[in-house]
Amino acid sequence: MSLDLPRTEPRTANPAADEVRRRLEHARTTRLAQLKALDESGDSPGDHLMSNQKDAIKRVLTEIDEAFARVDAGTYGDCLGCSKPVPPERLEILPHTRYCVACQRRAS
Repeated sequence: MSLDLPRTEPRTANPAADEVRRRLEHARTTRLAQLKALDESGDSPGDHLMSNQKDAIKRVLTEIDEAFARVDAGTYGDCLGCSKPVPPERLEILPHTRYCVACQRRAS
């Protein structure tokens, strides 16, 4: 996975999927900018906080790529825990989320 290239797909006949892709791409671009800023700030030896931040951003980037795959598979918006729809408000805030709130609590 190249972190420098946007992961845009051709527009589809499904405007809802296009909007989801737009939100995911925005989330991805934001995380890439954060990662770049951390990389440019330089690491101090033993700077565990910086390392933890980078790891967290990379995990979110992986979750975003997985969300793109769920859009492609037609399962985006379904909770991976209970298979019920994730509330649209939650997807608006966290477009890469895999779980509804209840299942997220159980998974944590």
